[in-house]
This record gives sequence, structure tokens and C-alpha cells, in this order.
Amino acid sequence: MKDLDNIPDLMAEIGRRAQAAAAKLAIAPAEAKRAALEAAAEAVWSRRAEIIAANEQDLAYGRDKGLSDAMMDRLLLNEERIKGIVDGLRAVAAQDDPVGEVLAEWDMDSGLHIRRVRTPLGVIGVIYESRPNVTADAGALCLKAGNAVILRGGSESFHSSGAIHACLVEGLKAAGLPEDAIQLVPTRDRAAVTEMLQMVETIDVIVPRGGKGLVGLVQREARVPVFAHLEGIVHIYIDRDADPEKALKVVMNAKTRRTGICGAAECLLIHRDVVDTIGQGVIRALMDAGVEVRADAALQAIPGTQAAAEQDWGCEYLDSIIAAKVVDDIDAAIAHIRAHGSQHTDCIITENDDAAADFFRRLDSAILMRNASTQFADGGEFGMGAEIGIATGKLHARGPVGAAQLTSFKYLVEGDGATRT
Repeated sequence: MKDLDNIPDLMAEIGRRAQAAAAKLAIAPAEAKRAALEAAAEAVWSRRAEIIAANEQDLAYGRDKGLSDAMMDRLLLNEERIKGIVDGLRAVAAQDDPVGEVLAEWDMDSGLHIRRVRTPLGVIGVIYESRPNVTADAGALCLKAGNAVILRGGSESFHSSGAIHACLVEGLKAAGLPEDAIQLVPTRDRAAVTEMLQMVETIDVIVPRGGKGLVGLVQREARVPVFAHLEGIVHIYIDRDADPEKALKVVMNAKTRRTGICGAAECLLIHRDVVDTIGQGVIRALMDAGVEVRADAALQAIPGTQAAAEQDWGCEYLDSIIAAKVVDDIDAAIAHIRAHGSQHTDCIITENDDAAADFFRRLDSAILMRNASTQFADGGEFGMGAEIGIATGKLHARGPVGAAQLTSFKYLVEGDGATRT
């Protein structure tokens, strides 16, 4: 490895090694990739004490930096969360290999037989903050899809990510796959990020996973194509035909289960007809659970609410805070979401099939839900084993980005001496 002080040379070498590994991975047997992930899962579990010790160093670093409670929660690893990492690795290992899957197949009158098949993207760069579990998720998904990956974790998770990465490399070794298939940038220097964003000759796509500052920086400065979401400004609309019990359960889980994830609810819209019934009950329950409710004028009559400011509409709090507003009807709810949402995840609570269909048809968020907590906006919960992020763009990948979304396709065309007239 090159001198860590010479960041351009360091990153150029990492890129070259990743490209060489990607060429081998593209034709690696499915069994080898599965074996690598199973061995990595075993390594993570057997070395969990080392990982937790490394995480303690990162938590101390985060406290010194004054990270918020939400950020510290994202950073924390304990045995339960490590078990989740292990389960995720095994779930990805057990999935069907997407590489070579025939997406479509047809014959032409000219004598051509044409197949469209999945193929790896090549080299993926993943830039992420705080969450050390992304090291495992991103490494596993990229490997499953036949891609090499360059991981650049946040400075806060430096030690945790390094410990998890060592387990992934152990899995690659055990399966006889190139160790350079999963590389972790070995420096906290932010210049490494700048280099990655310009590495058009060796990186095929960048995936940023973190806060608005990081994702905005990547989208502004990357010369490499980007899969990203900027913010998770998640809305829940309680319709006039909502079931009271479902509304309470869904909203409470969507806001309070984990406030620091991108699927956490940030804005509650309540149909005017149910403000004094369902609305009152939900808002009081939120406040009883310690959530600060920033309410519009119509809801400020409820004791304990705070007055909402204009900037509260369209705010990603990632904290125990929610904005709340009364709307006249579903049209007003949809208009508000269009004006202030981020096309990540939005939910309607209703027993009215027509209202749900209208909500689904007229909004274009990557994920739309009915009567379900927005905390399900997660690749693992979608059966993908894990995710590398939630993409809100409209090109290539959208929604949870799993192994299949980390592939492109090519056309395989066969003839029997066919010529074109």
C-alpha cells in the first residue's frame, strides 16, 4: 500500500486493485461468493468482542466530537446489533445470485435469438457516515452482485469499520476470492473522498450514505455517477377513514422506534374531520412518549404542543421531534407532500381503498405505504437481506438498493449465420 500521506497515489492504487478484482469477481461462481459471505458472518460473530472494543474507541471519539444522541445511536454496536450484521450477511449469502439472470428473452424474424442478462456494474465506491454496519451491508451486497467495492467510512466509525472489514477479508480468503474485492480506505483524511469522486477511470458508481451535508457534497462534486437520496423527509397522512388503533400503532412506531434513521416519520398530516378524535389521541401519545410536537395553529390548542415555524415543513429532524398539521382533505395532504417531501417514503393510514389508490397514483416517492410503519423502509425488511441505501433518483436504482439493483445488463445475441439485408 502507498504512503498514507500521499492521498492521490493511495487512492489510485486502491482503484487499480479494485478494477483488477472486479474482473475476477464478474466471473466468480455463485458458490464462491456465497461461501465468502458465510465465512465472513462466522468471522464477525467469533470476533464480536474485538468489534465491540473497536466500537468503544469510536464512541469515545464521537463523544469528544459532541455528536448528537441520534448520531451516537447510529454509531453504537452491541451484541444484538452485531447479531443483526451476521444475520444480514447470511441473508445476502442465501439469496439467488443476480449475475447472469435472464431478464428477457425473445426471437426475431431475422433469425436472431436475444437475451438480456444481468451483469455487474464493476467497481462501486461507498461513502458513508457513522453507521459501521454499512461496512458489512455494502461489502456483502457488492460482492453478491459481482462488484468490487471501495468503502470509505466516516471518521467516527473508523475503528469499528476496520474490525468489520477484516472479517469480510477473512471471508474472501476462505473462499479463494481476491482480497481486493472489498477494500476499506485506510485513512480519515477527507481528501480521500475528494479523490474518489473524481476516479472516473476506476470507479463506476458512487453511493453516498449519510446526512444532507455528505450527500449534497457528493452530488455537487462527483464526476462519477451517483446513486443517492438527499434526505428522508417522511410524511404520514391520517385520512378521514383511518382506523384509530392502526393510526396510533403505526405513527408511534414510525416516529419513536428509532428516530435517527431515514425512514423515521418527520411530519404528520391529519384530516380535519378526525382532528378531535384520532388526531388528539395520536398527538397526546407522541408527547407522552417524549416526542416534541411542532404544531400548526389548528393543533396548538392541544396542551404541550409547540408552535411550528415555516422551516418545520420539510425538515428532517432525525430526533424526537415531529411536525404536525391539519389538512382539509387528501388533495391538501398530497399537495403538502409534493411541496415539502423528498420522494423517500410517505404513508397513508386509511380503510378507504379509493383514497389509498389515489395516494399511490398521485405521489411519486420511491416508497409509498398504506397502514404500515415507515420504519419498514429498509432493504432487509423488503427481503433484500440488506441495503446499500435508499435511492430517490429516477435513473437505474430506486428505493432500497440491494444486490439486484447493483447490476446493469447486457444483450447476448445469437444467430446461425444471420445477415442483415
